Amino acid sequence: MPGLDLDPTQLDRYSRHIIMDDVGPEGQAALLDADVLVIGAGGLGSPVIEYLAAAGVGTLAVVDDDTVERSNLQRQIVHRDADVGTPKVDSARRYVDALNPDVDFEGHDVRLTRENARDLVADRDFVVDCTDNFGTRYLVNDVCVLAGVPFSHGAIYKFEGQAITVTPDGPCYRCVFPEAPEEGTVPDCATAGVLGVLPGTVGCLQATEAVKSILGVGDLLTGRLLHYDAASVGFEAVPIARNPDCPVCGDDPIESVEDVEYSGGCTVV
Repeated sequence: MPGLDLDPTQLDRYSRHIIMDDVGPEGQAALLDADVLVIGAGGLGSPVIEYLAAAGVGTLAVVDDDTVERSNLQRQIVHRDADVGTPKVDSARRYVDALNPDVDFEGHDVRLTRENARDLVADRDFVVDCTDNFGTRYLVNDVCVLAGVPFSHGAIYKFEGQAITVTPDGPCYRCVFPEAPEEGTVPDCATAGVLGVLPGTVGCLQATEAVKSILGVGDLLTGRLLHYDAASVGFEAVPIARNPDCPVCGDDPIESVEDVEYSGGCTVV
């Protein structure tokens, strides 16, 4: 029976999963066999990396071409003061290696681009979008939808956050936001600031979606955009529908991300 080959150390480490009816040894074995890609090792990526590693996701790939800055440490909790100046994928690797030897960490010290996105996403069980710019968000959406790989999108701003999960049979990010806002109209964290604990909440939601998807339990945030306001501690789920005219998941989709210019409005050309 699947899952019965867990060794005594794993039975102890994952005991609180194994005693759950909806997980059990079979579910934990599925997590250990899973392959998840996290794009971004910053504020959102940190809690995602932490909790997926703790859960025993067997292959945890992380894409980030940035280095740790001291100003990151207020919210990017996989990094330490001693990591300042080092690549974030290296810092994240040290964290994961120290936390769980069951996890095979796959670090990619590169920026996600049209040229490498398809190869990085191919054959993954789930992708977690923890990026902080619109060009990469649209690229993640497009390449995952075209590859049929489910993914979770998250975003944060000051006291507010949002999350949505895109699956092959549901609406995609472009169904909600057909085009990116004009450059400079939405300030980033370096300009507007962000509450340090906020990405922890949104990132945990994204990690939860990844685990649920792997286990095949519960209802994913498909067809719903979840908005979180930390100031009022309020959640609101806004229903969304698939747009048949969407150029990526609609009735006449593009064939490749090469058809998209990922700058400005990120429109399909």
